[in-house]
Amino acid sequence: MYYVYVLKCSDNRSYIGCTEDLRNRLERHQKGEVPATMKRLPVKLYSYFALPDKTTAFNFEKYLKSGSGRAFLSKHGLGVKIDTNN
Repeated sequence: MYYVYVLKCSDNRSYIGCTEDLRNRLERHQKGEVPATMKRLPVKLYSYFALPDKTTAFNFEKYLKSGSGRAFLSKHGLGVKIDTNN
């Protein structure tokens, strides 16, 4: 399984990422080992989606970072401000 995840950061913005090992990746974010979120700690897992393969997961991550993807998140109650620079 691959996971597309949404983190809520201390600046009230979100980070969207993709990984095969969600627990490890979340720990790395929380320890400040991920450059994109290290200055935005603490981070909290807001939502995640489990997908069957890498290609589908990366395409879904890309979609969530688009205007349509932000609308999707908002429509489904996950409407936090999304930082598309990651």
